[in-house]
Amino acid sequence: MTDLAREQMVQQQVRAWDVLDERVLDTFRKVPREMFVPVEHRYLAFADVDVPLPHGQHMLRPNVAGRLLQALELKADDSVLEIGAGSGFLTACLAQRSARVTSLEVFPDLAELARANLATLGTRNAQVMNTDAVQLEPPSGQPQGYDAIAVTASLPAYDERLQRLLNVGGRLFVVVGAPPIMEALLVRCVAAGSWVRESLFETVIDPMINARRAQEFTF
Repeated sequence: MTDLAREQMVQQQVRAWDVLDERVLDTFRKVPREMFVPVEHRYLAFADVDVPLPHGQHMLRPNVAGRLLQALELKADDSVLEIGAGSGFLTACLAQRSARVTSLEVFPDLAELARANLATLGTRNAQVMNTDAVQLEPPSGQPQGYDAIAVTASLPAYDERLQRLLNVGGRLFVVVGAPPIMEALLVRCVAAGSWVRESLFETVIDPMINARRAQEFTF
């Protein structure tokens, strides 16, 4: 029954929302989403809903997670930064498609939950750090070396510090705006100090904890 529900999620939610990359669809088949859903909400594991997590957080809906993975076009040797581990489901999906994942989670108990879930799954190429991503600053001199960045919470306005963490050729997925409409963006680093931005779709996801307001950004 679980396998049938999983395949229905893949076909009726993820593929139906223009996720046509078979590698992404196979990732959703291989990573057991139900393992990352809190026990009291496990009946929602394959539903098209925002599954609740502690601290008022939610897992990304399967279709949004699918569009994120497809947009990042991950390669086997990629180094990935995830901002917002949650329960670790997307972390596991990113790890399936890349060489290594560093995931930041602001809530200590969620960070520990994600670590435990990833360990149970046997994921060895992902680490979860209890860190406030709002404090991230681009390094001076050499780039830090991320080939892909996935931001799983929304920002009130685009923060250019994130794109400066990308290697040349790197991709950033981020959702910007405020309810009722937010915009999912894909940002590519096309050359040193040069980026292009593409609008992907509209959605609404949880705001990033402690996110800077637009007037607080300095460049």
